[in-house]
Amino acid sequence: MSTTISIPADPTHARPHGWRRWLFATNHKDIGTLYMLFAFTMFLSGGVMALMLRAELFKPGLQIMRPEFFNQLSSLHGLVMIFGAIMPAFVGFANWMIPLEIGAPDMAFARMNNFSFWLLPPAALLLIGSFFAPGGAQAAGWTMYAPLSIQMGPGMDMTIFAVHLMGASSIMGAINIIVTILNMRAPGMTMMKLPMFVWTWLITAYLLIAVMPVLAGAITMLLFDRHFGTSFFNPGGGGDPVMYQHIFWFFGHPEVYIMILPAFGIISQVIPTFSRKPLFGYSSMVYATSSIAILSFMVWAHHMFATGMPVMGQLFFMYASMLISVPTGVKVFNWTATMWRGSMTFETPMLFAIGFIFVFTMGGFSGLILALAPLDIALHGTYYVVAHFHYVLVAGSLFAMFAGWYYWSPKWTGHMYNERRGKIHFWGTMIAFNVAFFPMHFLGLAGMPRRYADYPAQFTDFNQVSTIGAFAFGLMQVYFLFCVALPAYHGAGHVKAADKPWDGAEGLEWTVPSPAPFHTFEIPPVVE
Repeated sequence: MSTTISIPADPTHARPHGWRRWLFATNHKDIGTLYMLFAFTMFLSGGVMALMLRAELFKPGLQIMRPEFFNQLSSLHGLVMIFGAIMPAFVGFANWMIPLEIGAPDMAFARMNNFSFWLLPPAALLLIGSFFAPGGAQAAGWTMYAPLSIQMGPGMDMTIFAVHLMGASSIMGAINIIVTILNMRAPGMTMMKLPMFVWTWLITAYLLIAVMPVLAGAITMLLFDRHFGTSFFNPGGGGDPVMYQHIFWFFGHPEVYIMILPAFGIISQVIPTFSRKPLFGYSSMVYATSSIAILSFMVWAHHMFATGMPVMGQLFFMYASMLISVPTGVKVFNWTATMWRGSMTFETPMLFAIGFIFVFTMGGFSGLILALAPLDIALHGTYYVVAHFHYVLVAGSLFAMFAGWYYWSPKWTGHMYNERRGKIHFWGTMIAFNVAFFPMHFLGLAGMPRRYADYPAQFTDFNQVSTIGAFAFGLMQVYFLFCVALPAYHGAGHVKAADKPWDGAEGLEWTVPSPAPFHTFEIPPVVE
């Protein structure tokens, strides 16, 4: 893809300064930065909750907290990490990179972009503040299952309003992304020339518009059951608590792919760059991503095998869940084929990308095991499930985000990060992650249940290994913040980044200066 481009001088008079630049931000780069700062803050707060949980589980018996508080922490940890860390971080990547990758001057709806971000901090305050409500935060799990959630105190209402705000933010962000990609591409950039990150975000945005209203409906019904005398989920009034699970997981399973498809897009751009080869099977990657999105609506009840559904229902959801592994396998095959006989180098983005493939595939295989109804009934509600979804979401979403940060941060900051420190961050994260989560497979197979503050003595050794790994993992992310990210942004002693810092990189984002100027592509580039 050859590119001709003209970059006008950056008109500094149009650039707001001070706090107004951030409060009234309409520039896609500033809003992307705000999303990432917010996401990393929530990631650290959710991480502190996780470490408190692991500290409690270091030994049998109750060490530092009551079981009620343990359940509040585990419920809020999930909500904070999903709605506060992973989703906003990927929206931050989208805001920064989609206009740069398609040659657009900005996002389609700049003011709506600002509003969709500023809905998040009040939602985060509601969520974290619910710990201080009478009776504490909600303790019905991140899934907020009825009838337990109907019996919780005011912390549950704060959570419901927080999730409503975050859902509204996601819907507005998704509309913005779809309109930007469909209407604002540079001349000559057809759909089948779009970078994979843009494609995966386009599909993710459609998923968000489809499922966020479903979640809003489920939690609104909860609110009505709690305060307005309805009986949607109360059997005493003719309702059905299992119906809540059906509605929630109809949102919840596509949500899993909302959190992983943008990661697939990042990996699909990092691997060709450091293999110095085009992506193997570009069109099959696009179709595989679309297939995953469509199939994700047909597998929700595999989260519910233990509710007593008929055998025919179990069989349908079991086979549909196994089928969705096929397009995912196509992606792994294509990434591997891209690396095959390439001129590979192993800078930090490539290390995180290869680490992603290795560990995400392990999480995928444990997912296949849980897709088998007879096995799932035995493993449901055990630490095997905890191991599975952390392999998919931490080693999946998070590793891909780190790959993306190391890959694109020279364009954002204008400075190259410290390569040695990046590699220390990768190896420390990779080893600590596996030490923390791999033993949970064994705990689950041995029957240790989730969401309990205490456990029998025979589970002690693996829990201690897990806790040590979790604290090491947390320390590595603090190391990333203070030794890698902040020095790169400040630039002291760092090498200035070239416009195209990576040898094999392709795409419009590498045609603008580093750091990317406040205004880019005021004259659209022509893609030939």
